[in-house]
Amino acid sequence: MARLRSTLYALFLAITVIPYAFACTLAAPLPLHWRYRFTMGWPRLAIWGARTICGVRYEVRGWENLPAGPAVVLSKHQSAWETLFYPSHFPRELCFVYKAELHWVPFFGWGLKLLDMISIDRNDKRSAMQQVLSKSAARLEENRWPILFPEGTRVPPGQVGRYQTGGARIAVNAGVPVVPVAHNAGECWARNAFVKKPGLITVSIGPPIASDGLSAAELNRKAQDWIEGEMRRLSPHRYRDAAA
Repeated sequence: MARLRSTLYALFLAITVIPYAFACTLAAPLPLHWRYRFTMGWPRLAIWGARTICGVRYEVRGWENLPAGPAVVLSKHQSAWETLFYPSHFPRELCFVYKAELHWVPFFGWGLKLLDMISIDRNDKRSAMQQVLSKSAARLEENRWPILFPEGTRVPPGQVGRYQTGGARIAVNAGVPVVPVAHNAGECWARNAFVKKPGLITVSIGPPIASDGLSAAELNRKAQDWIEGEMRRLSPHRYRDAAA
């Protein structure tokens, strides 16, 4: 049954993404705020479809922890689910950091380019971090929040990747806090898995961590400690062997 539902969901995504992408190009003349809201309609639709067709439900804890001012979001990365959920459901406009070549990907890249997020030219590796810092500072001034996955790639439940300091460097450079986020989306929507398992995804938003007086490495460690500690509460069965 899960495979059948997942097949129907894949068809649902394929049928909806193409016309929506073309519709997004028509929104190009609109102000950025409205382009963002319009473009996020499809990720919201994808999350709705996952719940309705595949039984992938979600709950969010800690909305009250989101600060009123600018911040950088640092999140656990297990699945494609959170890349759809965060920008379409967070009450702030979020900006992903990504390689500029993605703009050439049909449909997906077209919509991405409309959002003026944080694209970097990876052909010039020496200036890549400077691009990230300068563009992130500009987005923060617009009250748009950079969001990064410090582990850099999707990590299976129960495992910990190497936390990179890029997001913490953005926060220290701009003098803003980081908001750590943990979730267990990989339990339902595993990395590279076609079959989506019905269940409840919990997204847990932690208290903001001030960057004042901290190095990027220190701030990164504080965020990692909170995220990984929360992961053990969200998926305790994944960490029994580690605890033993």
